[in-house]
Amino acid sequence: MFAVEVRDHIMIAHSLQRPVFGPAQGMHGATFVVDAAFFTKDVDEDGLAVDIGAATTVLAEVLKPLNYQNLDEHAAFAGKISTTEVIAKHIFDELAAAVREKRLGAGSHRICRLRVLLHESHAARGWYEADL
Repeated sequence: MFAVEVRDHIMIAHSLQRPVFGPAQGMHGATFVVDAAFFTKDVDEDGLAVDIGAATTVLAEVLKPLNYQNLDEHAAFAGKISTTEVIAKHIFDELAAAVREKRLGAGSHRICRLRVLLHESHAARGWYEADL
């Protein structure tokens, strides 16, 4: 399996309003470093799994609506607890849509798996990964 992974980040605000989250129940900010990995079973005639430029652009486009937003008020998270894992799944779904729409260029059809990893801090991270 081949993979290309690109990185960006988002700054969000949210509250995790369940007792299990302790002090994180209150409104707080978070900066997530976001890694998106695009997996293929082969490379094209140029030796590419995925065009890194296209992957970088698409990840930035997917993250833009989340950046500097209060996720408690964001429509995509209505009725959900915006944990690291839930945010990762949302980003995954948006990237999967971009793959289906062939927004990653001519090689989009070869992408068979995605992984979205959110670094919550230097000591903690969460992700969502699945086949397409």
